[in-house]
Amino acid sequence: MESALKTIEQFAPDVVPSLLIPMAGRTLLAPTVSVAEMVSYDAPEAISDAPDWLLGFFSWRDVKVPLLSFEILCGETLPELQSKSRIAVFNNTGVSPDLPFIAVPTQGIPKLVRVVEDDISMLEGRSCRTFERMHVTLSGEELLIPDISALEQVYLDWHNGVAS
Repeated sequence: MESALKTIEQFAPDVVPSLLIPMAGRTLLAPTVSVAEMVSYDAPEAISDAPDWLLGFFSWRDVKVPLLSFEILCGETLPELQSKSRIAVFNNTGVSPDLPFIAVPTQGIPKLVRVVEDDISMLEGRSCRTFERMHVTLSGEELLIPDISALEQVYLDWHNGVAS
């Protein structure tokens, strides 16, 4: 068993390529493998009777992708979109094969960073809301790791008529 652990550790990446995604009042940190693509903002197709956090659908690579407001889901107001706003399209995390992608609008252009274990640490004493996985510091900057699975689940619950 011990030799298997050592083998796994040998293949653990020393550096995790990630994106700093600007949002209203915070910056998200997400590994690049979780982001399918960053695209220019395009107004979504509205959905009648949708909750305020579900901004609508937008077409991406011939797929209708739900666009969710991370800020509204976190109990804040919808921020005004900026000229540099983008859409972050996240890959499915395995919650449901029926939802291959989910997306959120951003407040600007993301920045590529290389995360090294020595440069990142968990912020102690910070409680996380439902859609927040962890508060961290990366080279002294406070960042938020989003809970993409929770975003997928809230959409699926709404889509399937499950009361939240």
